[in-house]
Amino acid sequence: MSSHLTASYGAVDRAGCPRRNPFGSVVQVNGNYLKLKAGYLFPEIGRRVKAFSAANPDAALIRLGIGDVTEPLPLACREAMKTAIDAMGTAEGFHGYGPEQGYGWLREAIAKHDFQARGCDISAEEIFVSDGSKCDSSNILDILGEGNRIAVTDPVYPVYVDTNVMAGRTGEAGEEGRYGGLTYLPISADNGFAAQIPNEPVDLIYLCFPNNPTGAVATKEQLKAWVDYARSNGSLILFDAAYEAFIQDPSLPHSIFEIEGARECAIEFRSFSKNAGFTGTRCAFTVVPKGLKGTAANGEAVELWGLWNRRQSSKFNGVSYIIQRGAEAVYSDAGQAEVKGLVNFYMENAAIIRRELSGAGLTIYGGEHAPYVWIKTPDGMDSWGFFDHLLNRANVVGTPGSGFGAAGEGYFRLSAFNSRANVDAAMARIKAL
Repeated sequence: MSSHLTASYGAVDRAGCPRRNPFGSVVQVNGNYLKLKAGYLFPEIGRRVKAFSAANPDAALIRLGIGDVTEPLPLACREAMKTAIDAMGTAEGFHGYGPEQGYGWLREAIAKHDFQARGCDISAEEIFVSDGSKCDSSNILDILGEGNRIAVTDPVYPVYVDTNVMAGRTGEAGEEGRYGGLTYLPISADNGFAAQIPNEPVDLIYLCFPNNPTGAVATKEQLKAWVDYARSNGSLILFDAAYEAFIQDPSLPHSIFEIEGARECAIEFRSFSKNAGFTGTRCAFTVVPKGLKGTAANGEAVELWGLWNRRQSSKFNGVSYIIQRGAEAVYSDAGQAEVKGLVNFYMENAAIIRRELSGAGLTIYGGEHAPYVWIKTPDGMDSWGFFDHLLNRANVVGTPGSGFGAAGEGYFRLSAFNSRANVDAAMARIKAL
């Protein structure tokens, strides 16, 4: 009964069967969606902010919650896209359907600058251009079996958990919001925000460094331990490197493929959203090494590259020619300089947040190699309580740590993605509380 979409008038007939509505058949819904917790984190933030704004229409809100960029697209990217638009207006320069995997010239640029320049053995063929790493980190489940045991850090980027719930891989959520079908790896100040390798075997491991939401980073030694574990147990690491451009220490790895053996056990997700400001234009990519294998039900080894290529060819339309030309310009000399300027701008914002809130007596983590600052909530205040406190008293919007998982309770995330004026004003308001 609960799995059926029924009309509001007349639930069942005399036989106890769902009554058909006058418009057609009784349509079953995906019951896994009903296992999702009450609300995705960011819609719940939006709901509370909307209610506050309706009650306080004159309040000047400053939003440091959702990690959306604010600064204009790099000039090099804009000019490249303008040129591409003009080309599309000519018979010679017009482009119709493009390759679902991305144009070769962009894939070559990515492989050369982001991987080969750092000593990673990654070819253009192993790059798959997409419209967002959130999509790819979700869609990758299409090619992976339902019986895999999944490990996630706690706190965690909610998309990793929610998409596994939607796919029916987690079971029901317990009282603390944790799902029985997931292995949680707590990260907190107590363990230096370093996820501990599990004692039990797991098959899929989600790792995000620099970390969202904590801003923590991983050393080569730490990543090597994960690679060794994955190779020993036949596991697959799903490595989210969306924030790699914000790493300030040259000794820290930007890619899992800087680690020996990672080609045998890892897939990596990257994005142009944060480093080049492409949140409004959408472009990202996923790296699937050739030779990386999983196992079929009959025990046969199967190459994941071919499965992902087939998935993208069948279910993805590709990224527009115009946007890909803009992404290609990221790797020009001018584009690299402008992207560096954007990264430095947001990291200066993070430094201001760290300095001002530390001066206000709050305990601060992150914000040194990532655009997120992870704050210990004041004594006696939980994360949603601190959210409401800042919203109502300072008119500043942040992100409660508990929205990222049970281990995020007692913490709070502020994003450095905003204008300098807004960051300065937000800090002044919070310090005045």
